This record gives sequence, C-alpha cells and structure tokens, in this order.
Amino acid sequence: MKIEIRGVEKLSFRERQVVALKEMGKSSNEIAKTLKLSASTVATLYSRARTKGYEVVIILPGDTLGILGGEDTEDD
Repeated sequence: MKIEIRGVEKLSFRERQVVALKEMGKSSNEIAKTLKLSASTVATLYSRARTKGYEVVIILPGDTLGILGGEDTEDD
C-alpha cells in the first residue's frame, strides 16, 4: 500500500508531517508525542492543512484486493 498526498506543495513541513501521521491512523496525542508538540498544536496544524485543499490517495496493488491471478472468488 502506498499513500500519496496530492497538493502537498501547499502544506508547510509540519502540516505535511501531521497529515501523513493522521492518514496512517495515528491519534493527535500520538502525533504530539512523536513530533514533540502539544496536542492543540497538532489540531491547529491539521485544521490549517485541511483548509488548504490537499487530497489523500491510497494506492493498492491489484493482488491486495484479490482481483489478479485468474481465480474466481465470486460468491453465487
């Protein structure tokens, strides 16, 4: 799996860090601890990033979804 952030050039370095960690499923408290910031700063950075209009795209290889390999997995 690969995560791509489109419009990342609009974000500051810290906003990029927060967005990436949020998209990885981290909580604000976990991000704050990792980046040595307060939870309120993390919330502010995330909120500011969201207003800048980025888009997160998750890229999955076809075999991850079981759609390659020719096996019939359809339930009748």
